[in-house]
Amino acid sequence: MNSPHRLSRLSAISLVIANMIGTGVFTSLGFQLLGIQSPLAILLLWFVSGLIALCGALVYGELGAAMPRSGGEYHYLTKLYHPLVGFLSGWVSALIGFSAPVAAAAVAMGSYVHSVYPEVKPVWVALTTVIIITGIHATDLKMGSRFQNFFTILKVILILVFIVCGITASDHIALDWSFTEATQTQVFSGAFAVSLIYVSYAYSGWNAAAYIAGEMKAPQKDLPKALLYGTAGVMVMYILLNFVFLYTAPISEMAGVVDIGHVSASYIFGTQGGKIVSMVIALLLISSISSMILAGPRVSATIGEDFPRMKFIAHRNSKHVPVYAVLLQSLISIGLIISGTFEDIILYVGFTLNLFTLLTVGGIFIFRITQPNIERPYKTWGYPITPVVFLSLTTWTLYYTFINHPNPSIIGLLTLVAGAIVYFINDQSKKNL
Repeated sequence: MNSPHRLSRLSAISLVIANMIGTGVFTSLGFQLLGIQSPLAILLLWFVSGLIALCGALVYGELGAAMPRSGGEYHYLTKLYHPLVGFLSGWVSALIGFSAPVAAAAVAMGSYVHSVYPEVKPVWVALTTVIIITGIHATDLKMGSRFQNFFTILKVILILVFIVCGITASDHIALDWSFTEATQTQVFSGAFAVSLIYVSYAYSGWNAAAYIAGEMKAPQKDLPKALLYGTAGVMVMYILLNFVFLYTAPISEMAGVVDIGHVSASYIFGTQGGKIVSMVIALLLISSISSMILAGPRVSATIGEDFPRMKFIAHRNSKHVPVYAVLLQSLISIGLIISGTFEDIILYVGFTLNLFTLLTVGGIFIFRITQPNIERPYKTWGYPITPVVFLSLTTWTLYYTFINHPNPSIIGLLTLVAGAIVYFINDQSKKNL
């Protein structure tokens, strides 16, 4: 029987789209252009990363439909490998996987507002936004999902308007879109692989619906569709957005620049375009912040259900909201906003979280072998090629990230060591009960 506090398919799709479209697509192109100058190579970069996300979403659809419990990788890895592996993925997600992107999006929102209204301090905008949205999601799941849906629909409309205006702009940049030998060299370069970790950060969130599977009305049917439709839709918008950026503004003016949207909008709308797009992007980021405050605490709550010493995190109010988990995650986000250190850990977050998506997608082979007779409402399209594509490209990305940026990668591995210590302490307490 469906509970009135369950989420619909539309809410799940909305959650995926909102989780994915955050600061990454509006800020990362400038850094990619430092190592990759070919416009075609840039679009291929976004296509390849989208293909990785799409392959991952297809695999998660099968796992989530067969194991429809909230928690995402925490639940899947616990079942597929060992409770320790599941705990470590949940540990990373709960500690920094959602709170850091919330902080990043909130401060980015504050910066855009500050660019229009200099007297407004970015940190106060960020803190106020996180506190208000936390209040909404800590109160009522139904109200929170409606808030989420509204701002996600607004986000999609505004992005589509920006894309149409960019494509139809009277002035545009003449670019060479041919696949030359130089383009081929850039596509197979280490710079391309490292750029994938930044782009994968922009695509992160494609698995968001898996975190709230247990709170969906019909997860076996709706979860695979939410993952697929949401990821595919964002992939198309990302490629079109980056085409518009390259089509409307000179590469020389975008290379190394964070505020790509501002540069492009200035060429599309004129001198006031930067201010307009700053407020538009600020509105877009409300949806991103909301989606992560909605999805992230479900991981912590699921961990709390399984470990006695963390049981308080699993407490839900009368509206089916894990209120303490919501508050805990937002407190971490607030701490990161105040400290301002979260920008230094984007690579750390991307590297560490990608390790667990790699293990989860690889687990589909274990799942098919060890659970041949389990009911599968949905099977991965293109199996076994789909997971192999994901595993190959993700491994390539992780390798070059570790080689070129060893410090954040090592910090990520040390975080796992700390998580393992916490796990064994909690596991011992369970045995002593």
